[in-house]
Amino acid sequence: MHLLIPFAACSDPASRQVLRGLKLPELAQLLQRLSAQPLLMGLQDSPSLPHERVLAQCLGLPADDPIPWAAWQAARNGHVVRGEAWAFITPCHWQLGQAQVTLLDPRQLDLQEAESRALLAAMQPYFAEDGITLVFDTPGRWLARAEVFRDLSTASLPRVVGQDVAPWMPASALLRRLQNEMQMLLYTHPLHDARAARGVLPVNSFWISGSGALDTVPPAPVTPPVVPQQLIAPALRQDWQGWAKAWRELDAVECAALRRALDQGARTARLTLCGQQHALPYVHAPRRGWARLMTLMRRPAASDVLERL
Repeated sequence: MHLLIPFAACSDPASRQVLRGLKLPELAQLLQRLSAQPLLMGLQDSPSLPHERVLAQCLGLPADDPIPWAAWQAARNGHVVRGEAWAFITPCHWQLGQAQVTLLDPRQLDLQEAESRALLAAMQPYFAEDGITLVFDTPGRWLARAEVFRDLSTASLPRVVGQDVAPWMPASALLRRLQNEMQMLLYTHPLHDARAARGVLPVNSFWISGSGALDTVPPAPVTPPVVPQQLIAPALRQDWQGWAKAWRELDAVECAALRRALDQGARTARLTLCGQQHALPYVHAPRRGWARLMTLMRRPAASDVLERL
């Protein structure tokens, strides 16, 4: 079992304050029983997050940016993707401020399938004029196929949510023009007023991510990593009490499951803690006698480990 935890720690000083008082007994046991590996260093301006790069490597995908997540998903959906370039298109809401435009978490939209399909149908002709084919994937995300996405660097959604979109916009004049056109289309679309009438945010733009091509689709791993999602949403909305509550729940369920696997002699047990910049992997490496005692005595507290991320 490989437990891969996104947003195990965050860079916001308020989250660090909450972290210092957070009790995670199951995680503490895992840190005592597993051996830390070298810290996987990341950059603040990387378009992908540490857990995305680790997961890509586990799935046999290129772990360097851009990671072709959309091509991989298209293949899983049954599309022939060999050599074709794909990207994710996510309907979203851009919040206009005095000095910047902020991307809100698309999950706040509560976009229904009928609404999503109506928007896709309205936008598809404009995309097609630029050689881009849109394909429905989920209500909150579409697939797009076009040569423009090959070698195009795009930032993942959790990297950009809550931030100014300007530094993360893809370097493509075609796509920026298309984005401007779609913002005007979406503003006048009947769905805009209908959503406002029921008190939900309008869809006023889209985000491009997961771009790239796959020459070959790697086989699915026999045991893919377990990637719990519950820390992501509260972290993105900077709800640190909610994030702490989610951490305690994760500790009691997923961390406890990994600890039980260790109890049962699982030699392949792994843990990877991921922050917004770095990742810290742990592997099973049993120690005996004096070496084990010294390891336990030197093991830092869980909060100290997480602050390294």
